[in-house]
Amino acid sequence: MKKNIKKGSLIVIMLILTILLTGCGNENTTNNNNNNDTTNLTSENNSNSSSNSSSNNNSNDNVDQIDFDSVDYKANAEKQVAMPEKGETIAILHIKNYGDIKVKFFKDIAPKAVENFIQHSKDGYYNGLTFHRVINDFMIQGGDPTGTGAGGESIWKEEFEDEFSPELAPYRGALCMANAGANTNGSQFFIEQAGYDEDTGKMLVQYGYPEGLVEAYKTYGGSMHLFYAHTVFGQVIEGMDIVDKIASTQTDENDKPVEDVVIESIEITEF
Repeated sequence: MKKNIKKGSLIVIMLILTILLTGCGNENTTNNNNNNDTTNLTSENNSNSSSNSSSNNNSNDNVDQIDFDSVDYKANAEKQVAMPEKGETIAILHIKNYGDIKVKFFKDIAPKAVENFIQHSKDGYYNGLTFHRVINDFMIQGGDPTGTGAGGESIWKEEFEDEFSPELAPYRGALCMANAGANTNGSQFFIEQAGYDEDTGKMLVQYGYPEGLVEAYKTYGGSMHLFYAHTVFGQVIEGMDIVDKIASTQTDENDKPVEDVVIESIEITEF
C-alpha cells in the first residue's frame, strides 16, 4: 500500500468494506461476526445539511497530508483506553434496570462533539431517552428524542462538522457520533461493543488498512470500517459489562430493543 493514503482512496476503501461488512439487509445479530447492518447507524436527520453548509467546514480536509502507515496506533490505542487523570471531566450514564456506564472525553481532539454531549447532558436532553438501536457484537445507539433514529439536534440547533484524528479509532468502548454522512452530527451517539473478529481482520488487511491499525484492532476490537467515518469523542472507562448486557437484549426486526433501554440521566462530574 502506498504510504500516503489519499482522501479519495480512503473513502473508497471504507465504502467497499462497509458494504462487505453490511451484507444484504437484516443480519442475524446474535452471531459473532461484525457483519451487521451499518446503514441505519448514520441515521441523523439530514434535512438541513445544505442550509448549514457554512458551519460545516470539513475538518478532514487535511487527510491528504496524513501518512496513515506511520501513525503509532498501538500507543494511541493505549492512550485512548487508559484511565483519565484525576480531576478530568467524565460522564456517568445511569441506565434504568442495567447500571452505570462511565466515559471519559477527548476534548482536545473533538471539542465540538464533547461540548455538545456535555451540554445536552447537563440540560437533561438525554433524560428518559432510549438506546433505540442495538446490535450485539457491534454497538448500542441512543440520543434521539423521537426514538426512531431520524431525530435529534445539536446544542447549536444545526448539524456540526466531523472531528477526525488518526489518534482515535472506533475501538471497543469508543463513544462516537452517529451521523447521516459527512458533517451531519446532531445529538445521536453510539458506543462500540464489538470485539476482534479474525475474518474482519483479514478483510481489513485485504483492503489496505494500515498494518498498525489492524494490529491494534486485534487487541482492542471495535469496528475499523467506521474509522474516519464517525467522530470518536469519548471512551468507556467503566461499565462495559453494562454495554454488553444492553447489546445482548432481545430486539425486533429493526434492531430496536423489545423492552426499552432507558437513559435515566447522564451525570457530568470529575474523575
